[in-house]
Order: sequence, then C-alpha cells, then structure tokens
Amino acid sequence: MDLQDQLKNLFPDHEPSPEEQIKEVTHELYVQKEPMICKFEKRKGKATTIIEGYEGTDADFKVLAKEIKTKLSVGGTFKDDSIIIQGDYRDKIMIILKEKGFKVKRVGG
Repeated sequence: MDLQDQLKNLFPDHEPSPEEQIKEVTHELYVQKEPMICKFEKRKGKATTIIEGYEGTDADFKVLAKEIKTKLSVGGTFKDDSIIIQGDYRDKIMIILKEKGFKVKRVGG
C-alpha cells in the first residue's frame, strides 16, 4: 500500500488538486567589462589559484565559485572578494570563465 492509497483511506472525500509544474529559473551572472584576474600563488607551500576582480554581487561570485569547484572537482573557498582554488588550475579556470563570457587576465608565471 503506497502513500496515495493510505491518504485515500484516511480522507475518502478529498480530491487531489492537479499539481503545478515548477519552472526552474536559471540564474544569470553579471558579466562585467573589466577583466577578472586569475593568478597563481603558493600558500604554506601549497599551490593555489586565486580569482579576483568580480564587480557583481557576492552571491553571484559565490555561485561562480561553486560552479568552478564542481566542474574541476577540487576544493576551494570564497573569501575577501576572491575565490581561492586548491591547486594550479589557471588554464582550465580561464577556459570556463571565457565560455561564460568573462574577460580573464592571467597574472604570474
């Protein structure tokens, strides 16, 4: 006996309403004119890639950070208006950002 049958037994007079389809709203990121900076740094002996210079809202930047981390399957964080990715992924990150329409400038090495 599934849930629908159990509900019909408990409430025999109830008629289920037709379910509305929930439309998924895609979130549009603010694409700026100035280039974002993608740089390489070593912190405590570990290689890190830092992305800075986004002019949109912090929420948009956090969404972008999550998307980059998911696509690259790496760890990272969003801190002090910059995205910090574990490892040297400048080339891959620049490709991802260019596909989204961002201008990216490579800094360091």
